[in-house]
Amino acid sequence: MGLVRVVTLVFTWQVAASVCYYALFAATPFFRAEFDLSGAAVGLVVTSLTLGYATFLLPLGALTDRFGERRMLTVGLVGVSVGAFLVARAPSFPLLLGSAFLLGSLYGTAMPGTNKAVFDNTPPGRRNLVVGVKQVGVTAGSGASALLVTGLAGVLYWQAGFYVAAGVGGVVAAAFWLVYRDAETHGEPSYPDFRRLLANRPYRALTAAGLCLGAGLFTTTGYVVVHVTDTVGASVAFGGVVLAAVQVSGSVGRVVTGWLSDALPGDPRRRIGGVLLVQAVASAALLATVGVVDGRLATTAAFVALGFFLLGFTGVYYSCMATVVPADEMGGATGGGQLALTGGALFAPPAFGYLADAFGYREGWLLLATLALLGAVFVARVLVVEPPADATASLAE
Repeated sequence: MGLVRVVTLVFTWQVAASVCYYALFAATPFFRAEFDLSGAAVGLVVTSLTLGYATFLLPLGALTDRFGERRMLTVGLVGVSVGAFLVARAPSFPLLLGSAFLLGSLYGTAMPGTNKAVFDNTPPGRRNLVVGVKQVGVTAGSGASALLVTGLAGVLYWQAGFYVAAGVGGVVAAAFWLVYRDAETHGEPSYPDFRRLLANRPYRALTAAGLCLGAGLFTTTGYVVVHVTDTVGASVAFGGVVLAAVQVSGSVGRVVTGWLSDALPGDPRRRIGGVLLVQAVASAALLATVGVVDGRLATTAAFVALGFFLLGFTGVYYSCMATVVPADEMGGATGGGQLALTGGALFAPPAFGYLADAFGYREGWLLLATLALLGAVFVARVLVVEPPADATASLAE
């Protein structure tokens, strides 16, 4: 398949899947009103979503290596579309949690499948940029879901955005199955060797960094609208616009840092890891800033700047991963890396919600800033620890 067709198909798939998945984050104010939830309970909805995601990431990553991305991505997009529909139809809080878990579970096909599609079909000199462009599909879908859910809620009802997202997802899934073809591979497809991955010291350090940075990423996405409405007295619609702006900023960050990762000179692991290190340190500083600024303009500006670094780091994160693991293990490695990202989202949103209820939002943002700074320490370790000598990295000179 041609590169343009691959990028177009994978990007479109990612946008459609992310609209379904991130619609739940944009709908947190409506869940709070519909089911009379506390701040911590709102965090449990995000936790249920990411628990489903985390539970199935490694199995789905392994299945992607074994059966190919065409089959797994099609099944995944059908699944997230059904999950979005069930979230909108949930009549009680327990069923909402169950529907969120299902939605998150099938979204677990996203990173292993799309990353494998990119690394199997893209020349080495352009992979970082293509990964960045592909990752824009995540923020584009998230931004679109914010406008879709909050916008239609003002005109119709909050569930309408989920129905539209589910319908679009079903159509894109059918088109993807009909047009996309897996790249030809040498040898028989197999399951990844997870013991070999665990023995890879820079890979372990990178996943630890992902745990810390993922806590900030998913919590920020889930609480932008609630924070804006509670602290500056803005409407939910304005909060949705801020969340969309954060996602646009994150999209710009993913493309810019992907381009830098290709353009900068030097060893791939060190130049890409260096970009990731800057993103982690800047994220820590801006998370602390969000907790102390006041007023609509200052709050919006702080969130947009934060989006560039915190929401913009995932493309570089996976590009850095490709410098320490072999190409034939990228599906499983991506599953493990994304499991680490979402692992942070299992504990951070409820903890953030508790701190916001008990003490105030500042303490919650400072918690996330501390975690991001710890993540920077782990990224620094990736730069100084050599990968196993018998592993030929996906991205190497």
